[in-house]
Amino acid sequence: MSTTSTPPTRKRGAIAAQSARVRRAILTERDSHHPVVVGQALRHAEDLQLRIADAVTSFAGSMPFVYLHAVLFAVWMIFFERSPWPTLTLVVSLEAIFLSTFVMIGQNRQASFQQAKADHDFAEQEQELKLNTQVTRAIHALAQEIHEQVCVGNRPTD
Repeated sequence: MSTTSTPPTRKRGAIAAQSARVRRAILTERDSHHPVVVGQALRHAEDLQLRIADAVTSFAGSMPFVYLHAVLFAVWMIFFERSPWPTLTLVVSLEAIFLSTFVMIGQNRQASFQQAKADHDFAEQEQELKLNTQVTRAIHALAQEIHEQVCVGNRPTD
């Protein structure tokens, strides 16, 4: 039984294309998406730095990234530098600094997105609560009027 799989580079391209398609779908069907999601899609589509950060973070969090580094480190240790690998250590440390920065950028963006969504949802719920309170008061006033007309209007006269 043989299974064919898409090469990693084609998969990354497919993921990026899918992400772009999702963004386009969100932007064309704005009424069916949360306003904060639409706002994020707009900012993402307009900002090249966000797209680059997402691409780096997406690749750094994938198995092809792990395989690539395992191969590169093995080649480096075998062919370019002997023990204790001082240059390799420096390169890996710098890469870790940059990758952690990209991860923090993604976490900060996610946190700001969640905060914006929570703020929007809170404002919507407050507006809905005020409207429900007004409707409840109006219903109460109408019920009192009906009660007075039915009960007071139908009293037996002595």
